[in-house]
Amino acid sequence: MVTPEQYRVVIADDHPQLRSRIRAALEAGGFEICAEAASGPEAVRLVQEHAPDVVLLDVHMPGNGIRAAAAIGQAAPEVAVVMLTVSREDADLFDSLRAGASGYLLKDTDPARLPAALRGVLSGEAAIPRSLVARILDEFRAPGRSRFGRPKVAARLTSREWEVMELLAEGLSTDEVARRLFLSPTTVRVHISSVLRKLKVKGRQAAIDLLRDDPS
Repeated sequence: MVTPEQYRVVIADDHPQLRSRIRAALEAGGFEICAEAASGPEAVRLVQEHAPDVVLLDVHMPGNGIRAAAAIGQAAPEVAVVMLTVSREDADLFDSLRAGASGYLLKDTDPARLPAALRGVLSGEAAIPRSLVARILDEFRAPGRSRFGRPKVAARLTSREWEVMELLAEGLSTDEVARRLFLSPTTVRVHISSVLRKLKVKGRQAAIDLLRDDPS
């Protein structure tokens, strides 16, 4: 079993002073900092090079931390991803979770609490402030959250196909859906084709209307 002293971390943030504070807090907590990055692409490269146990990513650093999280999830799925950010925006929170992040910590968190938070993530827990957990629960509890009715029809779709159709129903283009879900446009089109085949309709608008139970 890996002990806390053996945990290795890559820190990715474009502010050197913050990286220094994070490094000091984690080293004091028994972690080894194996590399530091100042951009998303650099973080992805360093994760592949050093194979850490966990990577801390800033959301809005150059190169986009959320895109880096998705890329790390594909290239090194065994590495835990935790976002460290000033953003309390729902879009950043939910996009980070969709990208595979196991934690979403705010930069006003006491650095001394970071070692315990990362140990929790490495033990299978989610590291998310209570205030943000409440918003996640609100999102799932919200009545009328889905734009679609007819659960019997929707049951034919995979969860990813459902996500794609929800975003198309919001008016997003194929490319916008791809960016939101961190997929390629080709993959989105494959999902759309699968939906049309399952629902036996000829176009995406017909599929949206069918799922809305409003075939106008």
